[in-house]
Amino acid sequence: MFRKVDPDASFPRMEQEILKYWAEHDVFKKTLEKSEGNPRFVFYEGPPTANALPHPGHVLTRAMKDLVPRYRTMAGYYVPRKGGWDTHGLPVELEIEKELGISGKKQIEDYGVERFIEKCKESVFRYKREWERMTERVGFWIDLDKAYITYTDDYIESVWWALRQIWDKGLLYQGHKVVPYCPRCGTALSSHEVAQGYSEVEDPSVFVKFKVKGEDDTFFLAWTTTPWTLPSNVALAVSKDFTYVKVRLDRTGERFILAKGLLDAAVREGYEIVEEFSGAQLAGREYEPLFPFARPDKRAWYVVTGDFVTLEEGTGIVHIAPAFGEDDMSAAVEHGLPVVQLVDAEGRFVEAVEPWKGMFVKEADPLIIQRLQQEGKLYRSEMYRHTYPFCWRCDTPLLYYARTSWFIRTTAVKEALLRNNAAINWHPDYIKDGRMGNFLENVIDWAVSRERYWGTPLPVWICQSCGKQHCVGSVAELKSMATKLPDKLELHRPYIDQVELRCPECGGIMRRTREVIDAWFDSGSMPFAQWHYPFENKEEFERNFPADFICEAIDQTRGWFYTLLVISTLIFDRPSFRNVLVLGHILDAEGQKMSKRKGNVVDTWEVFNTYGADAFRWYLYTVNPPWNPTRFYMEAVGESRRRFLSTLWNVYSFYVLYANVDGFDPEQHQLDVSRRSLLDKWIISRFNGLSAKVRSELDEYNITSAARAIEEFVDDLSNWYVRRSRRRYWGAEMTEDKVAAYLTLHEMLVGVAKLLAPFTPFVAEEVYRNLEGERRKDAPESVHLCDYPKCDETLVDSELERDMAFVRNVVTLGRAARNRVNIKNRQPLAEMVVVAGSPEGERAVTALEPLIREELNVKVVRVASDTGEFVAHKVKPRYDLLGPKHGKLVKEVVAALLAMDPEEAVREMDRAGKVDVLVRGSAVQVNRDEVSVETVEREGYAVEGEGGVSVALDTRLTPELVMEGLAREMVNKIQSMRKQANFDIEDRIRTVFWADAAVRRACEAYRAYLMDETLSEELEFRGEPPAAETRGELTQEWDVNGHKVVISVERLRVAGSGAGSGAAASKGAPGAMTTLPEESEGVE
Repeated sequence: MFRKVDPDASFPRMEQEILKYWAEHDVFKKTLEKSEGNPRFVFYEGPPTANALPHPGHVLTRAMKDLVPRYRTMAGYYVPRKGGWDTHGLPVELEIEKELGISGKKQIEDYGVERFIEKCKESVFRYKREWERMTERVGFWIDLDKAYITYTDDYIESVWWALRQIWDKGLLYQGHKVVPYCPRCGTALSSHEVAQGYSEVEDPSVFVKFKVKGEDDTFFLAWTTTPWTLPSNVALAVSKDFTYVKVRLDRTGERFILAKGLLDAAVREGYEIVEEFSGAQLAGREYEPLFPFARPDKRAWYVVTGDFVTLEEGTGIVHIAPAFGEDDMSAAVEHGLPVVQLVDAEGRFVEAVEPWKGMFVKEADPLIIQRLQQEGKLYRSEMYRHTYPFCWRCDTPLLYYARTSWFIRTTAVKEALLRNNAAINWHPDYIKDGRMGNFLENVIDWAVSRERYWGTPLPVWICQSCGKQHCVGSVAELKSMATKLPDKLELHRPYIDQVELRCPECGGIMRRTREVIDAWFDSGSMPFAQWHYPFENKEEFERNFPADFICEAIDQTRGWFYTLLVISTLIFDRPSFRNVLVLGHILDAEGQKMSKRKGNVVDTWEVFNTYGADAFRWYLYTVNPPWNPTRFYMEAVGESRRRFLSTLWNVYSFYVLYANVDGFDPEQHQLDVSRRSLLDKWIISRFNGLSAKVRSELDEYNITSAARAIEEFVDDLSNWYVRRSRRRYWGAEMTEDKVAAYLTLHEMLVGVAKLLAPFTPFVAEEVYRNLEGERRKDAPESVHLCDYPKCDETLVDSELERDMAFVRNVVTLGRAARNRVNIKNRQPLAEMVVVAGSPEGERAVTALEPLIREELNVKVVRVASDTGEFVAHKVKPRYDLLGPKHGKLVKEVVAALLAMDPEEAVREMDRAGKVDVLVRGSAVQVNRDEVSVETVEREGYAVEGEGGVSVALDTRLTPELVMEGLAREMVNKIQSMRKQANFDIEDRIRTVFWADAAVRRACEAYRAYLMDETLSEELEFRGEPPAAETRGELTQEWDVNGHKVVISVERLRVAGSGAGSGAAASKGAPGAMTTLPEESEGVE
């Protein structure tokens, strides 16, 4: 006996029991032990940060990360899964600042760096338990007990080693450059961090008048969207190759100099061109400064040339403030311009900018514009919509700011990066040359230092005497060079800041530069740092490098994916991963990004508790390819569960219910597939083809295609195989055909459980354990310890599958014909005629005729060569085509055409595409497209057709057919009442009914059938409905094909109380799931 299955089981409750089973039996560990020694499949876990709560997007990544290793394990690979935690960086610091009620670096230092660092360390695992709970609940198998942690000294030491390799290659250097800078966080950001923080904003756009020296009322007209940089202006840039003009305004008489190509866009009023010249001719011309705040130490306020000037927008004249722009700084270097810095490290104007000192620069924009207006230096201003970078952690607008920072010369390895990127299999493929490739094509040096506190310290010491710089690559080297070590040597600030080294050049004191490094360098170092390589675990690292598979969201193309690739290229000259699955973002039901502010974040635990993790996972796998954005909402998960998991569960509970009633034990029966029915052979063939497809798709990381194929198969299993096999389970004797039906359904359910194990690990485990794991001593205890199904080519019958597909299409047409004339499927019909359109179609109909007959409830199915016997045709000439073609003869042509037998005319046109008619003794050709053919059903037929296949249902109802239809309706109503009354499938009942004479005659004529189908041991007629009395356990009034009927049912013998044993005791079709099938009914 199988364990009883509740048809309405709670998936969340079942999953909790499975989680308990896995934990008690150490199933994950056993999967690793079973596969150890097999070919290795390497998976890298992109480390999450545990100082914030997980959300639906994290469930998506964990669901995808879990599927592939599970599949590869069942496919015969050894797949260790080491977890990790990303613990450094600004997110942690910002959380602690908020917690302490402080803000900014000054207040951190006032609080105390050591105390602050200890707070950071305490906080990094604040939500670790929530992450672990979510990880366990979603079914993600990963080793979190031995997870790597990026803040440990061992991990940091490996990172130091990597930096030393880069240093030794001359690729780690200190430079003064314009970098993206967050004034709130007080540190520079790398280009890949900046790429994650762009937002569309409106900024002031100003056209500013720079007065030309020595010329009255003459101005260079420049355009900028950063008015706050204007006080630091030192030059104007033009393109030497563009044509520039001097124009006189009709309104004011002022003269503007600007690019001719932008003249009409910039000057929106009447003007006259006074002069025309090249940009080269403007070089060196001087102008008066806008503001008096700057005190440059070099020549300033003149025109220079630059190839970065474009004609895309603005005026073709670019205002240059070297401290705040990369192109500006390049121009300063090329032309020897001064660098004026009037903004402090917090993004506020310095004391020298008297009107706006201490004000955040972006907030000063309106005041600067107002002053320009008052002083007659503003031509016009407007709001300009564009994308602008914000700090990806604190949402502060970034400033491009000249800072002394440490850089990795990634530009030196650009070609190697492109080569290594080309060797990676990106899913989807367009990311390789698109988002990732474009980023690499435009790679700039990595600003790797951060002027912060909680991070891996940059291991560069600088001599206080001679200025020599030295990069330390290990703790051993640090100790060997140290002249001063703290009592507590920890590789974090402020402890590491106390270490002093002996300068190898002059013997002086070396102190560490105060920066920490970009936390993305930490996570990008995990392939080797997780093993403390190269200091130990050398073989372990080599066995696990590179990864076969990684998976994260699309923003990691410029985050973790990028740093993994850059670091492995710099150190090993090869990519650190072979295959990457890129995930789209999770959106709400309206396609909007989820955020607490909008109140549209779905509670993951509500989903788990309502629908379960399998439903959550299945929705994510099937809704769309994982790299597309996914709309996520509760109702969608519920629908996904209903459509797939509930269908599978109903097939499973159906099988267990009837197998238990019959005492069927699959181990006691063996029956070769060759001795089974065509229906069995078909579903077995389908399953083996499915196994091949799912393996092929998963090997290529096409998760959605694989999952949808399984879903389609389960629909076939429920709504065709079980639907058409039901009566085979209801027979009284355990015939060979009944054994075949049970064996086949058992094999399909166990096979589907194995296919589903990586996708929906809980329901797969439940089905497998009940059907196999708990019963067979030689069976693995868990589905996850089984091998993944393989295709047995000898069981694949492609011809049978094509035939069955053809027949199912015929059935669909038959259902459509019934629906159109509103005849229920329970009403038998005399005949259906099929015009198959091909010999192959005719063969399929002939071979599988019983399935069509039973499914459509018709007495006879026959094949015809054409539709002539049940449709007629009317040929209508198209005068719009025939008139111009035949002129005055058109009436005679039409008369001759209409005189033909329309059926013969249509047949000839279908055959030859034309028909010849005789006009005045000559043959005149009429083409198929010169007529319209109307098809008219002959009376008594309903015809449907598609793709060259037609069916015709004989809709004429004889008294005998009507009587049988009434009997079938009565069976359906009684079965519905059995279900409503919660009778067991073995319960025998008494049925009493009140009806008119027609229904009474039908029930008398089909009395044995009706009693057998409903397990009614007594069937009693009590007269006309008005005389009805309430009796039995349930009494109900029904409309039976227009006849008023009252039915009462009550149990006579409860299941298991005596005579007979289950389905074997009756040929009937008892219980809730045994009503005669409607046209769209599967297992319900």
